[in-house]
Amino acid sequence: MKGLYCKPGDQGVVKFVSQETNVPTNIGNHQVKVQVKSCALSPVDFKLYEDLKLEKELVPVGREIAGVVLQVGPKVTFFQPDDEVVGILPLEAEQSGLCSVVVMDEYNLVQKPEKVSWFEAAAVIKDGLRAYTALHTLARMAVGQTVLVLDGAGPFGVLAIQLAHYHGVKVLATALSPEDQKFLEELRPSVARVIGVWDSKEDLVDSCLEETGGLGVDIIIDSGVRLYNEEPETQRQCPHKHDLLTLLSVGGHWVTTEQHFQLDPPDSHILFLKAASLSFLNDEVWTTSRAKQGRYLHILKDVMDKLCTGTFRPQLEDPVPLYEATVSMEMVQRTQTRKRIAVKL
Repeated sequence: MKGLYCKPGDQGVVKFVSQETNVPTNIGNHQVKVQVKSCALSPVDFKLYEDLKLEKELVPVGREIAGVVLQVGPKVTFFQPDDEVVGILPLEAEQSGLCSVVVMDEYNLVQKPEKVSWFEAAAVIKDGLRAYTALHTLARMAVGQTVLVLDGAGPFGVLAIQLAHYHGVKVLATALSPEDQKFLEELRPSVARVIGVWDSKEDLVDSCLEETGGLGVDIIIDSGVRLYNEEPETQRQCPHKHDLLTLLSVGGHWVTTEQHFQLDPPDSHILFLKAASLSFLNDEVWTTSRAKQGRYLHILKDVMDKLCTGTFRPQLEDPVPLYEATVSMEMVQRTQTRKRIAVKL
């Protein structure tokens, strides 16, 4: 049985290799053996592995899986053979999700609704978890608030918009291209305002303040921030941190994906004057710490329920066959895709 692994090279070059691997013959008391039907692809964060002291010569690729339970450990209570399940392999997992069979703890899996396809389940589970973590856990979203979702047409942004709409929140979103703007303007329920940051005539701060009567937005969900005036070309369409501080309302919550975010004393003073908060979005904490295990499983189950009922309507590429997984993963690692990719096994 083969799985896909990546090997970090010199100067940031990443090599993906297909490696022979064996499934453990004996499974633990609370472990489940799953036959993988579909596996979604997400970029590998080598820095996170290093920070958590989990460096490996070969890092498994593909952690969001959907499949059928083949065997359960003697103390497993959540599942039985032939159950359809979906879940996320933890960072310390030794197996790639692109193996035909994986063994994982029952606490990292939930039941997959019958109406949901393998492909959709695997592709949505991680972005759905991120949307819940950002809006519920960190921002404490409430009815009647206004949220700004940056890069609303991305896989995560689309689900964040749909989750906010479900809870009666007014949504503003930015579009990085004319195609993204057209897509967001056609979304239903409709986005209150789509701000085309690709167009130099559009001003993010003015648009948000105009839309909120000068009060600012209650929640900001970013997808990258410019910390300095001179940034690499890849950061050109990201808003400057001062712009986001300006359009944040009194008592607002800013949820950032920027790991190396720096607040200078004047920036902190603005947050203090507004009694606002800044949170860091790292959805990996759910599996690296067991402190909120019940809540984690509740979120995964809710993501599947909303996918089943049509609340979540993700933007996905067509399923990729296993033999194209390496090429697809290279594109994902270089962030050359705008939709979530999942492999059909």
